[in-house]
Amino acid sequence: MAKTVKMSDIAERLNVSTVTVSKALSDQKGVSDEMRNKIKKLALEMGYQKPISKPEDRVRSYNVGVIVPDDYIEKYQTFYWEMYQEINMAAVKNNSFVMLEVLNAADEKAGIPPKLLKENKIDGLIVLGGLKSAYLKMIKEHYATPTVYLDFYDQTIKEDCVISNSFYGTYTLTNHLFDKGHTNIGFVGTVLATKSITDRYLGYMKSLLEHDKTVREDWVLDDRDRDRHNFHKFELPEEMPTAFVCNCDSIASWFIRELEQNGYRVPEDISIVGFDDFLYPGLCNVPMTTYAVNMTEMAETGVKLLITKMTGGETSEGMHLIEGRFIERKSVRAI
Repeated sequence: MAKTVKMSDIAERLNVSTVTVSKALSDQKGVSDEMRNKIKKLALEMGYQKPISKPEDRVRSYNVGVIVPDDYIEKYQTFYWEMYQEINMAAVKNNSFVMLEVLNAADEKAGIPPKLLKENKIDGLIVLGGLKSAYLKMIKEHYATPTVYLDFYDQTIKEDCVISNSFYGTYTLTNHLFDKGHTNIGFVGTVLATKSITDRYLGYMKSLLEHDKTVREDWVLDDRDRDRHNFHKFELPEEMPTAFVCNCDSIASWFIRELEQNGYRVPEDISIVGFDDFLYPGLCNVPMTTYAVNMTEMAETGVKLLITKMTGGETSEGMHLIEGRFIERKSVRAI
């Protein structure tokens, strides 16, 4: 008895994904005319017959790849592992499965593609946390895999992305400090190191401008190198403000330790606000006023966008902003 030919057999022969074969055989978008013709010709030669589906078999499942830079996993374990778990749960709800690849900095710099793409293991890709523009362009030019960016965007590449509202979040946090009587407010974060830090700085700046304050350069403290990989010791200004807006909670917790080592108390001497609402357990003993990121909605939105793209649907290929929420705790003192 002859072996039943499956779409995976056709995919293996042509070194493409099964979802590409499925799109070609069902005349969906997302496959070039040349590849569509190759697939149909090979399917005819191999004797492929479209199976008669039962109602319970009509829901497709997909393999979703997630790649994240290793320094994001190393330095933001709590946040990005939690985000990855949210992606997993959102994928399961949509009858899909997730594979993770942690990309090291050397491979990113050398332009070595992720194994998930080279070995044709996935139907769609979520890039989590951010990669350099040149690397993202390489992926887009060499692989036709449907892709969504999560928790970052790249203004040079037209791609769907899902991000938290960093600008509005720090605008809200800085306004809160003004409401508590603070007028001298600094910012902690290397401004152009990541898109999210830049957006958070701009939200901080907007609040200052609306309160007739200008940014003091000595109150904007770097926390890392521009290349994103190397964090360094904070350099405190000679004249200290009464409050700081930090670009994320983990940086805020490290900054609080630096302040305490220099004799300052939080919030008695210096008030602090963070961003994300995620911290390493036991890293900070001060309950942090922050802006919580809605990771569940971000992950669900990203997975749904990716499934739409994998099934040949159309998306806006734009930025999808997910609102968070302000949380007041005890790291801010009224003056």
